[in-house]
Amino acid sequence: MSLHYQILGEGEPVVLHHGLFGSLSNLALLAKHLVQLGYQVISVDALNHGHSPTSDDMCFATQAKHLASLLDQLAIERCCIVGHSMGGKVAMALALTAPERVKALVVADIAPVAYQHSHQAVFDGLHAVPLGQITSRRDAEQYMAQHVQEPGVRQFLLKSLSKEPEGWRWLFRLNELRRCYPQIIDWQVEGRYEGPCLFIKGARSDYIEAKYQPQVAQIFPHASLKIIEQTGHWLHAEKPDIFNRLTERFLHSLN
Repeated sequence: MSLHYQILGEGEPVVLHHGLFGSLSNLALLAKHLVQLGYQVISVDALNHGHSPTSDDMCFATQAKHLASLLDQLAIERCCIVGHSMGGKVAMALALTAPERVKALVVADIAPVAYQHSHQAVFDGLHAVPLGQITSRRDAEQYMAQHVQEPGVRQFLLKSLSKEPEGWRWLFRLNELRRCYPQIIDWQVEGRYEGPCLFIKGARSDYIEAKYQPQVAQIFPHASLKIIEQTGHWLHAEKPDIFNRLTERFLHSLN
């Protein structure tokens, strides 16, 4: 059961891992930027997302094992990993369970903690869309708007609405994600990663808070933090130039 992936460019490998309700295209601007800098970029679809396998187990130890298996498949012994949100947790889990595989981490707007966040409104909005009746993404957005108030969030979700020959479908497995949601907001991976790690926070996001700093420092003693002003949780989409530049500088500092 192999994760779906896309490879661009040649050079030192960098893995990109997206967040919940996304796909490997979410970090496409970063992928393009890194390819132009001479990196090989491996963009990955998470379990139950895009064209990756379906699973009822999305705990982060399991997701890390799938990512390690993909690295084995691609004959990549060691690489840098950039992960956003849920993808950041997958990246951290791999660094803690198989540190020899991870040269460095870039973790975008997530911490190694169990969250109390709720995506209930998002799940309700997605389930409210009658896929067999809509004729456009605009139709879908009207149904979603009854539950999801933020236009930016609706636009993000609609990127995963695909028109197939048999009709409209979501590119993530909605029922499996709802069942796995308690695992996705949890964090039970133990360990310590001694390698370099950059956390990038959106200033308006509440996913990385000051109260998490001691836990981050204990698990990732060589971590640094950068904050992108006037951005929320989807910082890589809101301020891509700044996000890409911070990632570039960090990766260049490793050599």
